[in-house]
Amino acid sequence: MTPERLTQADDATLAALSDLCLRSKAHWGYDAQFIASCRDVLRITPGHLSQPLAIVRKDNAVAGLIALELGGDAPEISKLFVDPAYMRQGVGTVLITWAMEQAARAGHASVRIEADPGAVPFYAAHGAVQVGETPSEVIPNRLLPVLTLPTTRP
Repeated sequence: MTPERLTQADDATLAALSDLCLRSKAHWGYDAQFIASCRDVLRITPGHLSQPLAIVRKDNAVAGLIALELGGDAPEISKLFVDPAYMRQGVGTVLITWAMEQAARAGHASVRIEADPGAVPFYAAHGAVQVGETPSEVIPNRLLPVLTLPTTRP
């Protein structure tokens, strides 16, 4: 599996990537109302293509995607989603490794991640540590873990 950077995509591809994000989020057991409320936040838009965004294909399907925002004070993984059919097959590891390499090449020592609580163990297994919490964009009074992940391993 090799990540493939996307710099352009048609509307159908962007819609399919957005649907992958929603399927991945639903994997954590959220109800249909919550998933519907996440639709705008999880949508992949042409604007995402101006920053590093990569996909991994497996079995001729998009198995996962990652979006890395390099602007601002600190880079951030704004999206990392794996299709539930491909979870626990190394797709997430390939994607996060790619993002860390991109951030390191850009001169950053770490990246910031606002994580779904269910994804914290995945990020922790890759060396991320929780450094705080931030309000959810979707649910009032819900806090999401904020993690930092070094771009290099000791």
